[in-house]
Amino acid sequence: MAQGRPGRSPNPLISHGRHFGRTVFVLCNYPSLLTNGILRLQQMEDTPLEDFAAENRSEEEILHVGELIGKGASGVRGDDTKSLKSAILDWISPKGAAIQPPLHRNSKIDRGFNHELTGSLLCPAGLDWHDMETRENLRSGESLVCGDPWPVFLYAHHTYDAEDPWCGLLRSRLLTCAYKHTSPTYIATQVRFALSSSSVFSRTDTSTDSEMFYHSLLDLFEDPDESKEVDELLTWWNRYGFPTSSAAKRPISANSALSKIQIKQLATKNAADSNVIVTSP
Repeated sequence: MAQGRPGRSPNPLISHGRHFGRTVFVLCNYPSLLTNGILRLQQMEDTPLEDFAAENRSEEEILHVGELIGKGASGVRGDDTKSLKSAILDWISPKGAAIQPPLHRNSKIDRGFNHELTGSLLCPAGLDWHDMETRENLRSGESLVCGDPWPVFLYAHHTYDAEDPWCGLLRSRLLTCAYKHTSPTYIATQVRFALSSSSVFSRTDTSTDSEMFYHSLLDLFEDPDESKEVDELLTWWNRYGFPTSSAAKRPISANSALSKIQIKQLATKNAADSNVIVTSP
């Protein structure tokens, strides 16, 4: 039986870019990343930059490689954006009812603060969407929403507690639905964009300020003073996303090899602790 002509394999750098953009870092200047990486290697290995192979250090090659990786990252971001644009309407629809007035699946012009439902979800936490003046200021643009005032949809039950801003943060049903749909690391940024009226996802778009929003969440996760809350949040997501993993704290089967290893390890530790000699200062 004759087989069709096989399609061209994608450039490996584009494939790497798709992976990097979805699982590592979505909004990145890839030529700058590569240049800094080469300089870091030079410092770590104490190797002069001119000793690196020409293809690893020429500006033209760095730009070319960066463009290919960026193409892959942009492509996967576009795929997720297109997919979420329609799917998100199913998740925000009132139970047993249709969205009123209707929102179009293939157009975003009537989303954002232009619509009662998407506007209420995008309303910055701490503001009252039901306040007429607040709503009109958001719709007119008089109240400019940058990336760091986080929208209320990030919170469980879309409820923000000003006295405890960590309560329910990044635990909303909307985020979990989107996670099951695409599973990228930047899902909060994609959901925010899907609810907005902007038609093109861009790192430099000042109207959505997606880069600031993305980095503001990263800054929170990387803040050592918030490590306890971050660990609790990550544990919550591990239990949600991987219910059969060790994070779910499943009981260990009795008489299994793992249980015997742990029992032996505990006995060894207890014996070592009992042999510790305590001396007075």
